[in-house]
Amino acid sequence: MRVSRLLSLSGLRVNIPLSTVARGTRVLGSDEMSRADAESTMVRYLDLQSFIVRARVLKLYRQALRTARRAPTHARDELRQTMRQEIEKNRYCDDKQKIRFLISEGLQRLKGLDEMLDMMGHS
Repeated sequence: MRVSRLLSLSGLRVNIPLSTVARGTRVLGSDEMSRADAESTMVRYLDLQSFIVRARVLKLYRQALRTARRAPTHARDELRQTMRQEIEKNRYCDDKQKIRFLISEGLQRLKGLDEMLDMMGHS
């Protein structure tokens, strides 16, 4: 029987064999875990499509943050905050079609911002 430990990576829980976990990590026995702890450590698996869509969202967010660096100094913080709010607003959306629409809309808005910054001479 393989012993596994649940680790959280960016809100995504994955099973990692205990042998790959650093020494000194304490594994709680079932008698030490409360029911709430047990429910919070439920494993969430993503199918391939969901994984790819998640990667596209993160790529869009990274591109947006890079573009925000080109904005005038006085507008950068507000721009980053707005970008984060837009992503967080739809964080728990499960509708794949809506997510694809939001990604394409985000790419269009990012392209428009990029073009505007180019016209303003911010490179």
